[in-house]
This record gives sequence, C-alpha cells and structure tokens, in this order.
Amino acid sequence: MARKQRILFLVNPISGGRKKKGFEKRVMADLDTSLFDATFAFTAYAGHANELATQAVADGMDVVVAVGGDGTINEIAAALNSTDTVLGIIPEGSGNGLALYLGIPLNERAAIRRLNRLDHMTIDSGSINGLPFFNMAGIGFDASVSDRFANDNIRGPIGYMKAVLAEISTYKPKRYLLDIDGEVIEREAFMISVANSPQYGNNAYVAPQASVTDGVLDICIIHKFPLYTIPMMVFHLFNKTADQSEYVEIVPGKQIRIERENADAVHVDGEPKEMGSVLDILVKPATLRILC
Repeated sequence: MARKQRILFLVNPISGGRKKKGFEKRVMADLDTSLFDATFAFTAYAGHANELATQAVADGMDVVVAVGGDGTINEIAAALNSTDTVLGIIPEGSGNGLALYLGIPLNERAAIRRLNRLDHMTIDSGSINGLPFFNMAGIGFDASVSDRFANDNIRGPIGYMKAVLAEISTYKPKRYLLDIDGEVIEREAFMISVANSPQYGNNAYVAPQASVTDGVLDICIIHKFPLYTIPMMVFHLFNKTADQSEYVEIVPGKQIRIERENADAVHVDGEPKEMGSVLDILVKPATLRILC
C-alpha cells in the first residue's frame, strides 16, 4: 500500500473577507484520509505563509495547500518553486486569478474534493527584480490600485472596485522604455501587465493568449484611452478579447527590461511592492508543481 501524502493547509484567516472559522472540520469532512495525512497552520502576518511553507519543504511535506488569495498563493509558491513539494489551492481571495485559470472551483467544498484526484501539472514562473510571480505582475494603474487596496480596510471584490474607482479618474499615463528579448520600444502607457496566466482574477482576461506552460510571458501594454471607452474596455476584458482592442498591445517575451521615470509601486500577484526605476523580468519555465 502506497504511503499517505503529507499535506499541510496554510490558511490566511483574513483573505477575501471570508470567514475561516471551522475550516479544519470542513476539510476533514471531504478530504480523502486514505490518501492524505493532514495538518493545518494559520498565518499571522505578512510573509508568514512563506516562512511556514519554507519550513514545510525542509520537513519533506508532499503537498502545501494555499488557502487564500493570489498574494497568499504567491508567498507559498515562492517557497515551493523549483522543489518537489506540490502546491494545492483552496481559493479564498478577492480575485483568485490563478485558480480560475486552472479551473479550480471557487466553491470551498468542491476545491477540497478536487485535491483528492491528485492530478498535477508543472507551470512556469516569472521573476521581477528577483521576486517570483506565478499569475501576473504589473506597473502603472493596476499597481496603484493594488497599493490603495492593500491599505484599505474593505476586502473582497467590493473593496477592489472601490480602489479602481478612486484611482481611474485621476491616474495619468507614464512613459516607459521596454527591452523585450533585445527589441527596444518606447511607449506612453496607462499600465503594463506582465502575464504568466491570462487573467487578473474574477475572469477579467488582460492577455487572452497567455499560458502558464508556454515558456514565455505576455507583456500587455495598455495605451492611453479616452474615459468614454471604459465600458468597451471592460467588455473586452470579460469577453477574452482584450487583444482586439486598439488600445492594447501584447508582445511575448522571455527576458524583459522596463525603464520608467521614477521608483514606484509594482504589483506582484496583486501584492504591492516598491521597486526602482529599472525592472528586470524573466520567465522560468516549468518550475512549480501544482495540483489542478
């Protein structure tokens, strides 16, 4: 008889504004205990998930499950990247971009049951100035929104939409110099998203052709656009046709350098980070094993 898989659930108790009380009991009701030997830990501060996941790898844990949003997934995946430990996901965040793309159910019970299949794939990762990302990184407007959202006390989709509306009427496009695999272009852009997967979250597809297994990143440049076109831009995002908009330019690349006028916020899987004026971005093919 094959040995049980040692599985650790790392729970972000505040992600997505969702209650996590009774989570362990709910897991044990649906997890196949003939396959798994489960333990649980709750995060207490920013960076804690990464610390716990790093220790789990050192302890030889087979699977570490991120129970939270894209930021929690990023912390845990960064520790598991380029190791034999497999990532699982119970999506409990505001956007759940990577989980939605991989087809992981947003329903908690269904996501727990899905782990029992033990189906896994290996996906690419990216890095921006040395920090890994697995879904999306970005600069410009969406980084400013992420920064505002992180400092707001309202979580979930409502809090995120509040941050978008607060930023969009005053945000000014900026100039960028991009070197994408040796081709240099200059652009004035509202924002630039570097996509490993196609979507931000909530099924908003900024780079519809992106894939986590193709060994490239999609650099999505959103040009300055009139405010009256916002409804059409939103239509494109939610209909997987952003690449058809005249205001969107998508360039695939493996090694990217972006130079901007000033140090500013960057979002890394939705979490804001302060970085300098020069951003070095790389794709790292097939580095993360993930249950899907």
